[in-house]
Amino acid sequence: MENGNHDIPENANEHCPGPQSEEAGKADACAGCPNQQVCATAPKGPDPDMVTIAERMATIKHKILVLSGKGGVGKSTFSAQLSFALAEMDYQVGLLDIDICGPSIPKMLGLEGQDIHQSNLGWSPVYVESNLGVMSIGFMLPHPDEAVIWRGPRKNGLIKQFLKDVDWGELDYLVVDAPPGTSDEHISIVQFLQATGIDGAIIVTTPQQVSLIDVRKEISFCKKVGIRVLGVVENMSGMRQSISDFRFVKSNETGDDNDVTEWALSYIRSNAPELLSVIACSEVFDSSGGGAAKMCTEMGVPFLGKVPLDPHLCRAAEEGRSCFADKKCIASAPALRHVIQKLISSGQ
Repeated sequence: MENGNHDIPENANEHCPGPQSEEAGKADACAGCPNQQVCATAPKGPDPDMVTIAERMATIKHKILVLSGKGGVGKSTFSAQLSFALAEMDYQVGLLDIDICGPSIPKMLGLEGQDIHQSNLGWSPVYVESNLGVMSIGFMLPHPDEAVIWRGPRKNGLIKQFLKDVDWGELDYLVVDAPPGTSDEHISIVQFLQATGIDGAIIVTTPQQVSLIDVRKEISFCKKVGIRVLGVVENMSGMRQSISDFRFVKSNETGDDNDVTEWALSYIRSNAPELLSVIACSEVFDSSGGGAAKMCTEMGVPFLGKVPLDPHLCRAAEEGRSCFADKKCIASAPALRHVIQKLISSGQ
């Protein structure tokens, strides 16, 4: 509503006094409004928890959000590997998972089954290494298959509690892995952190237009709420794999596949052994529209680089390992390092 109060819900009545007003939920203009009861009972004035959050965040130098327009583009994999990389550079790193309904970070950091511990200083993160701590609702679920069926206010309350009660100590980087889209969780994390200073957001996408359409919305969201876009990463940018890692099949007339991998590799070893060190490349998604690089140019945001679809990176994420310590990740690890070095050199 165009009355200068950006906190007024979009579905509010005309002449809404605003949810922070003493007349909220009580004024004549509130009659019949779907938010009337919430506004009437909500606490008014400044949120006292914001002071506590500011004190917690004061010991953290850089705060980076990792966002995506769509699910399934590898955002959490990127968040996990970014955190591993920063920690391996001897930075003090925290990784906060605010994907309340789909917390995959514990698995990707090899921390499944771990519990949160409390001390007189607050909740203690679960540590991968002494300089890499993690916090996620995944540590609080009684079973990994347990569904989190929460409405917005409860999700927002947990995000606030993570920021208010987790004792991160002194950090160089806090990486925040957000769910896809622009929902309650995104609005909450921006609202709670903006006063303490957010360095900006990294947006992860795949090359095809169906993903880029939603990334444009994500960039628009960042601009509207005043969050700097640190850059866009094009993930799964073509598949890259060593010939020696391929599985070869031969289809018969019935459509069944016969595995001929041993025969094919034996033939290559005998007749063209140099091919075993060749990396095969294939376009998985249609990037004929220019991909993320073209979109970044059009929208005036930085392009951080491309990361190929690498089965060894997928395996490292499944097993909760750093791809940088895996000598088999010869396609993805250098690309990720390039992206991360570009990010750090930009001042983050």
